[in-house]
Amino acid sequence: MYASLAAVEFHLPKAVVGNEEIALLSPNWNPQKILDKTGIAERHVADDNECSSDLAFHAAEKLFASGSCHREEIDFVLFCTQSPDYLLPTTACLLQDRLNLQTGIGALDFNLGCSGYIYGLGMAQGLIETGQAKNVLFLTGDTYTKFLRHDDIGVRSLFGDAGTATLIRGVEGDRPLIGPYCYGTDGQGAQNLMLKRHSLRHAGHRDKPLSEEQKISGNTEEYLFMNGPEIFSFAIDAVPKAVNELLNRSHLQQDDIDLFVFHQANEFMLNRLQVKLKIPSERFVIAMKGYGNTVSSTIPIALNEVIADGRLKPGMKMMLVGFGVGYSWGATLVRYSPSTLSTGT
Repeated sequence: MYASLAAVEFHLPKAVVGNEEIALLSPNWNPQKILDKTGIAERHVADDNECSSDLAFHAAEKLFASGSCHREEIDFVLFCTQSPDYLLPTTACLLQDRLNLQTGIGALDFNLGCSGYIYGLGMAQGLIETGQAKNVLFLTGDTYTKFLRHDDIGVRSLFGDAGTATLIRGVEGDRPLIGPYCYGTDGQGAQNLMLKRHSLRHAGHRDKPLSEEQKISGNTEEYLFMNGPEIFSFAIDAVPKAVNELLNRSHLQQDDIDLFVFHQANEFMLNRLQVKLKIPSERFVIAMKGYGNTVSSTIPIALNEVIADGRLKPGMKMMLVGFGVGYSWGATLVRYSPSTLSTGT
């Protein structure tokens, strides 16, 4: 029994923030400049009463409505989020109930960002190929926009909110359809993308006045802090190494990979990675213009696009690469079989 990526759905909040609104934050920016720099024209933003579980719930409902599987077939729920509804209980437990899934199933959250989709595939595959589950509902969802300072154009131009649902199904076959994997972690870079709000580590610091440095840099405990240059340097170094490591483990050459689907951080970074790795444009996926950086949801949303536009065909091999907050990164291969994958929007 091998794990297969059997269905992918996604859901976006209704509210949309375009570049015209973002450009109002700075006299040095205009809508076209934002598009040219980030590759993003608009991003969807959750409202005050909309949480990550809501976005994942609607994505899962689309998956069930597509006929890809029945609710009673699900025997494990994985939810990747860095913006859970509550510190406790586990949001996956709330989703089990809200989705009317059986009670005799496993459900857990895991806190990981832009590499989370790769890690989730690995966990789902492990559950299936060790006989612990047959059908895993792998959900992602984040509402990073709730963490952003209103006037921080650097992060507000990038991040959007979304939820996705992926069905990982066990199928019989003569070879794996997902894998191998390579993972990486470097916690020394943690401070370069961090949110201290509500953390127990800084619970005693909340009432302290801001220093002049904090006022200038915007690195406060209340909002997401991102050191863009350091994140960029990390990605440009770590991602090519991960790609080459995965090729070596797979005993493949780069030309053997039909499509490369990287975490959609921003178009400038992706273009630099494409050039550094010498990947032809027709085999390199960029799919963020209407969504922004949706953290762990970028890769499954991109998968929808390449299937919908016909770029992904039967028998093709995809390399999926996630990287970001932590620092954390991961890469894997997915072999596409049309009988085991369907999509929706």
